[in-house]
Amino acid sequence: MALLPRLPLLLLAALSLSACAYNADLGRQQMLIVNDSGLAAQGEKAWAQTLLTGHISSDPRRNARVRAVGGRVVAAAGLNNRPWDYAVLIDEAPNAFVLPGGHVGVTVGLLDMVDNDDQLAAVIGHEAGHVVAQHAAERYSQTMTSKLLLGVAGAAAGGSTDLGRSLGSYGGDATKYLFLLPFSRKHELEADRLGVDFMQRAGYKPREAVTLWRKMQVQGGASGQPEIASTHPSDASRIAALEAYISSKGW
Repeated sequence: MALLPRLPLLLLAALSLSACAYNADLGRQQMLIVNDSGLAAQGEKAWAQTLLTGHISSDPRRNARVRAVGGRVVAAAGLNNRPWDYAVLIDEAPNAFVLPGGHVGVTVGLLDMVDNDDQLAAVIGHEAGHVVAQHAAERYSQTMTSKLLLGVAGAAAGGSTDLGRSLGSYGGDATKYLFLLPFSRKHELEADRLGVDFMQRAGYKPREAVTLWRKMQVQGGASGQPEIASTHPSDASRIAALEAYISSKGW
């Protein structure tokens, strides 16, 4: 019975090799079994749902500010060959998000927190960085591949139901903490780096990205959660990485 998973394993290996591509913006290989265009339909549905159920601000000043800063950053990121939609959400929590297909949401809380357009550009630049890096597609590819691998491992356990359950439970936790979560933190740091590149090209001050995250650090306080169990890097790690990168560029 242990020989049965051999064919699926070979197919997975072939899939992984064929899906590898070099991303020049990141300077590394990526495994992509789907690209951002393949996730665009899901992004469109999520955006439509956000507009339908979310509390969207109609404040012309806030919306104009987000579109103006966003337009400059998106152009600097080389993404102005696609339509982009922006929305200001009535939410006091400082936050922003990007969806595949070219949609960005920024909360009122974030707009009230930032001191200037440079800091707003840092956030939008970070979100544009996720798009350029194809992080959504890479994350999806990682998750699907991990599920397939765990499925093959479960089949290899054969007739032992208890062993199969134990393997599935352990494998799920191991995959989560040793692969998926650390890589997600890597995605965030990559988006930070790309974001300050786009800020600088768009004429904004990259060092304001550090100021922004210092403000986030003060506002967030101590969460008590160890960084290894988080999908995002700690504020201290993010600030240190940004400072090192900006200094290396002479900005």
